[in-house]
Amino acid sequence: MMDAVVPAEISAELTQILSNLVLGDNEIRASAEKAVNERLAHTPELYLLALAQFAITADTEVMRSFSLVLLRRLLFRPAPSNAQPPANNPPVPHAPALRMTLYDHLSHQTLSTLERLLLFALAHEASPGVRHKAVDTVTDLAAHGMVRGHGWHALQAQSFAMAHAGLEGHPGAADAAAGGQSAPPVLQRECAFRVFAGCPNLVMDLQIDAVLGVFQRGLKDQESVEVRHAALIAAVSFLSAADATQLAQSISLLSPMLDTLADLAATLSQPPLGTPPNTQAKTSNYHYLSTFLSTLTPLASSHPILFSPHLQTLLRFLPTLILPPVDCGRTPTVNRPFPTGTGGGGAFQFPPPSGGGGDEDDDDHADEDDERDERSTLRLSALEFMISITEARPNMVRKLPGWTEVVVRACLEGMGEFDEDETQGLDAWLREDPSVASSSAETDSPPALYEQSLDRLACALGGKSILPPAFHYIPSMMVSYDWRVRHAGLMAVAAIGEGTGKVMQKELQTIVDMVTPMFKDAHPRVRYAACQCVGQLCTDLEEIIQQRFHQQLFDVLIPALEDPEPRVHAHAASALINFCEGVERDTLLPYLDPIVERLLKLLNPQAAPTQVRRYVQEQAITTLAMVADASETTFAKHYGTIMPLLLSVLQNADGPDYRKLRVKAMECAGLIAIAVGPDVFRPDAKTLIELLLRIQQSPIDPNDTQLMHYLMATWAKVCQALGGEFEAYLPVVMPTLLATAGAKADLSVYDEDAYEERDGWETIVLDGHTYGVRTSSMDEKCQAFETLVIYCSTLGARFSPYLGQTLEVTLPSLRFYFHEGVREACAMLIPMLLACGQQSTTLTTNMVNTTLMQMINCIGAEHDATFLASLYKYFGDAVRVLGGINVLAPELRDGALEATKRQLHTLADRRKARMERSTAQPAEFDRDEMALVEEIEDFALEDMAKVLAAFDANHPLLVAVASVRDLGFNPYDSDEDGDEDLDS
Repeated sequence: MMDAVVPAEISAELTQILSNLVLGDNEIRASAEKAVNERLAHTPELYLLALAQFAITADTEVMRSFSLVLLRRLLFRPAPSNAQPPANNPPVPHAPALRMTLYDHLSHQTLSTLERLLLFALAHEASPGVRHKAVDTVTDLAAHGMVRGHGWHALQAQSFAMAHAGLEGHPGAADAAAGGQSAPPVLQRECAFRVFAGCPNLVMDLQIDAVLGVFQRGLKDQESVEVRHAALIAAVSFLSAADATQLAQSISLLSPMLDTLADLAATLSQPPLGTPPNTQAKTSNYHYLSTFLSTLTPLASSHPILFSPHLQTLLRFLPTLILPPVDCGRTPTVNRPFPTGTGGGGAFQFPPPSGGGGDEDDDDHADEDDERDERSTLRLSALEFMISITEARPNMVRKLPGWTEVVVRACLEGMGEFDEDETQGLDAWLREDPSVASSSAETDSPPALYEQSLDRLACALGGKSILPPAFHYIPSMMVSYDWRVRHAGLMAVAAIGEGTGKVMQKELQTIVDMVTPMFKDAHPRVRYAACQCVGQLCTDLEEIIQQRFHQQLFDVLIPALEDPEPRVHAHAASALINFCEGVERDTLLPYLDPIVERLLKLLNPQAAPTQVRRYVQEQAITTLAMVADASETTFAKHYGTIMPLLLSVLQNADGPDYRKLRVKAMECAGLIAIAVGPDVFRPDAKTLIELLLRIQQSPIDPNDTQLMHYLMATWAKVCQALGGEFEAYLPVVMPTLLATAGAKADLSVYDEDAYEERDGWETIVLDGHTYGVRTSSMDEKCQAFETLVIYCSTLGARFSPYLGQTLEVTLPSLRFYFHEGVREACAMLIPMLLACGQQSTTLTTNMVNTTLMQMINCIGAEHDATFLASLYKYFGDAVRVLGGINVLAPELRDGALEATKRQLHTLADRRKARMERSTAQPAEFDRDEMALVEEIEDFALEDMAKVLAAFDANHPLLVAVASVRDLGFNPYDSDEDGDEDLDS
């Protein structure tokens, strides 16, 4: 054991503090946290060293792990504001957004001692869990040091020594401190590769052949699969961080990396490498192969071209991993020559076994379940690996015979594998409320994951590649005796619609003829899938399928609204929404009466209240709203039946159980009001508004997160329905609306190392700082501005009493960088507000100058090309509202031209830099992505040119606009082969 580096009394005190930190008592723990902060404030170096020493000397693995985690957290926490770096420390090199931490204030001597302690822990720790924590701390320390120009050559040397530990001619890692028992060589080798993985910069400046040699030996380690895995992680990390030259020199590394997969695939039924003889392995090769594949998948996404020479080799064993195994029952053994089992895999046995099989049977079943789970995980891991390569480089795999076919087949097979009892599973599914969060668990089930994979595959490869292999199987799936397979066939058609839509149009008649009979299937889940399939096709092939096959689809969807199972008729109503979104009004009208009649039965059933499914009523209301929107004034004939029902819901649907029903009724009432027009709606307008007022003035239920959104949206719809008559209600709605629009961002400033994801929050990086933004409050702010757009555009001059207040909240929000929708709505609102002011003669010169100057300042400083285009568009609209460029003050005209010059310089510099990067680093340059960026910039240049032409049709800056546009590279020079070009 190495000598103590801190006094014994400090070690004893720290031991007590750490013991208190892990206690469950909040008061004791808070006191210990306070003690840690106090010691760090006064003598940080002493206590950091004591913490590192404790990571070596603590008696328990828990305390050694805890001390390493705490050391890592404390070292890289922000430094105290009054702390000064030691005078003898070298200056920190300039780096963008480099945050000063406690690490930067350590003396050279303390840092050296700290590094020596951690190297000792790395070489001597025998516990796998603690050793991994030591690696995390060491690699963080190394990475932070390298960014600051502080190398750690001892770590580099020790890691290479550990990578050779126990190999012939290499005794192992040299121990800098005398004494102590080094960890076993195999653990040292694993640890070394984990260090290389966590800090690839340790090997980036070394001779490439030496680095590759070390990695290759680790990938072929003869003693431990864990060493092989650590070497694989290190190799992936190295290749991900390598530059183009290093990548070219490292291509040979892929073969041994992929050999690890082939070796594991060939030994799945054997104990893992390194398992002691006559012992039961805790982890199987199924698990290890899944883990190896998951490790390689990110590299497949980021550097797919590396795998190109090896695709044929991968196809030799990957198909056996992603396709389901043939179940021939349990394997006979000496003790059990005639094993029994469930699922049809057991041997015939007479007399039949009794219900209880004893503990041995329970253990066998548990082992079977574990093995089945591991096989399922492996199949999905291998599939994800293949899908990732496909998405990253579609053309590369298109040309490989067999690749697409086997992935399609694997997805279709997996989609039909429901692991549930036929009767109990169906009963549970029928009883389940699909609108509650628990039903989302279905999206994480293996069949759902296979479905998502098929969707991704179709989007990546397109119809010409996917439809032939898919429809080799789908027709026979539709007539299978097994409902699961029929279900999978329907869901497969729905899944590939988005990616294959252009090619699928040619075969749409065949597909519709294949799908529509399934609405009469005997199994409710198949009928549900038929609704899902039609609904998805109506979205993916919007207007096309509705126009060509409306009669066939209505003939199955309308009767499905009367399906005996609530989940099925509710989903049929949901599919009708998708249908109506792309249907022409005249096409819908002949079917309007039977649709509304059946939806009304779902909304107002005659069954006993206990038998009514609320989610069905909610869906019926939602579908009625969409039907009303699509049929417009023709819906008036049904108004007298439906509106009283909706008003009754709003009057009586109180309590938490009716939250969703109430907001859906609100939304539907607003859409119907717009559809039928003010004359039909007017008699009920006062009642609806009174109900909305009552809801708005009721105490806020903190758990009702949707109410304010729907309330604001319904007020906007009532405004659109009533037109100018809504002016009388502005005093009621505007105070709350302006308060919401003017709300500040709900922010948290995150420490990078302490960042944790929180539901309902998202992160953005601004000026080098990471912020957490509560998304719900930002969405409400955006909706408030969108509602102001509706009020102002609908009411025109009648909105003028609120012109000044609205401008006060709108102008600052042009720079609200936390939400793009807010800025977009504000820019759109400005010309409407100016028009309102002009029409009402309430617009002042000060309002005009302040508003336009704010827009000009935003134009000059904007970095987002999308919003820059919007700023120019709405600035031009605002100028036209005011009477043209000539009515502007000289300072506004000059300001607009100066802002435009700045933007032209910025855009030109960006495009030149992009061209240089595409030439210098062609392998790392994504031309498709950059072509999209430049297309967006072209939109901004186009709107900029329109504003300049308003100044002068021959303005000199128009030539500059054209010159900047010409700086873009050719977006059509790509590797795409035009798979989806139907005219080719």
